[in-house]
Amino acid sequence: MTGAATLTGVGVGPGDPELLTLKAVRVLREADLVVVPVLDRLAAAGDAPPGRAETTVVAHVPPDRLRRLPFALDDRGGVTARRERAWDDAARAVVAALDGGARSVAFATIGDPNVYSTFGYLAQSVRALRPTVEVRTVPGVTAMQELAARSGLPLCEGREPLTLLPATAGPALLADALAGPGTVVVYKGWRRHPELLAELRRQGRHDDAVLGRALGLPGERIGPVDGVGDDLPYLSTLLVPARRERRGGKL
Repeated sequence: MTGAATLTGVGVGPGDPELLTLKAVRVLREADLVVVPVLDRLAAAGDAPPGRAETTVVAHVPPDRLRRLPFALDDRGGVTARRERAWDDAARAVVAALDGGARSVAFATIGDPNVYSTFGYLAQSVRALRPTVEVRTVPGVTAMQELAARSGLPLCEGREPLTLLPATAGPALLADALAGPGTVVVYKGWRRHPELLAELRRQGRHDDAVLGRALGLPGERIGPVDGVGDDLPYLSTLLVPARRERRGGKL
């Protein structure tokens, strides 16, 4: 067989299996091996439940072509030894599969592989070991698109900017974004939700904001930002729409 071996990051959307694109399904079905991320500390204990990406793709990938790769998905310490070890181990597993005869490996990732995805770190690590591997991506529906659709709130109109940021970036970036004229979307709110809520109230953006939890999954909740307890997941999405006074006012 000719041609370079490929590693493709495939976006599978926020959780709803119906949000996979036709291209995503084709690439997953044609891949020699499909790998999915799983939390490393649970994998080490042997009781890791299927992750969101795995749950989404199992209907399209036979079990014998599906493999879990452990990552430090809950590590909040930056580039830690644990995180780097997981990246390196995952890259070695992909390279071993390619050396073993696989010509195409697909990495299924929630959302889009180019938006806050583990895939980028895996791709860099694989390239360092095998520079000839061709890296590709298949775009996927993002959580902010799904939340906008489910809540009936357009993300941007006319000249409005759209700002996407992780809550882990800190309150200063959020404050600056909320002070602007456009829509603001915040990922990874989780433990920082009280800070987010306080800033929304301070800037008068609280009443219109919408929070999405477990989008596309059983137990999904979409609604106001208040009334959030300790069950707020790491992968929550906060949508703060731009202020719009009249139809077409931002054209």
